[in-house]
Amino acid sequence: MTTTQSIIESLLFVSDTPLTVERIQKVLPEADKETIKAALQHIQAEFDRREGGMVLREVAGGYQFRTPEPHKKWIQRLVQPGAMRLSKAALETLAIIAYRQPVMRSEIEHIRGVNSGATIRMLLDRKLVRSLGRREIPGRPLVYGTTRKFLETFDLKDLKDLPTPADIDEAQGPSKPGEQALPLNTDTREGTDSKNNT
Repeated sequence: MTTTQSIIESLLFVSDTPLTVERIQKVLPEADKETIKAALQHIQAEFDRREGGMVLREVAGGYQFRTPEPHKKWIQRLVQPGAMRLSKAALETLAIIAYRQPVMRSEIEHIRGVNSGATIRMLLDRKLVRSLGRREIPGRPLVYGTTRKFLETFDLKDLKDLPTPADIDEAQGPSKPGEQALPLNTDTREGTDSKNNT
C-alpha cells in the first residue's frame, strides 16, 4: 500500500530542485502540512540512521536529496561535473551582495574600489543574484540580492546559514601584513554614495 511518506520520498527523488512543503502539498492535497513535515522528518532520520549514499537536507527553503560530503571524490570520477567557476572578482562581489543585501552597485564599487558592472551582469546571468527593485533616492538605482539558486549552489538552508565574519577570519587564519579583509557586515548604510549606478 502506498503511504504518504513513500510518495513524498518519490517526489524528492525525481525533483531536480528543493521541494517546499507547500509544493509537496499541491501535488499531494490529501495530506496536510503537519503530516508532510512529519513525513519529511521521518525520511531525514531514516536516511541519517542508515548512513547510506544519500541524505535529505533542508536547502533553499525546501528539501532535497544530497550526497554525503565524504563521497564527493567518487561522484566526481563518475559524473565529472562542470563545477561553477567564479573569478576572485565575482566571489568578492557575490560576498558583498550576500552579506549587505539589498545593496546598490555604487555600494559594491565603493567597497571593492573598482567598476563592478560586468561582474554583476555575469552574476545576474548565472542567476546567483537578482534585482530587488529600485532604491527611493535620487536616480532610483537598482538594488541587488541573492537568489534561491545561490542558496542551492552553496548548500544553505537560508541566509542565516552564511558564515559570520568571525567564522571567515577563523577559517582563513591570521592575515598577512598589509592584507585587509572585505567589510562584510550587513549594515548597508556604511559605504553608501549617491552615484546613479544601476
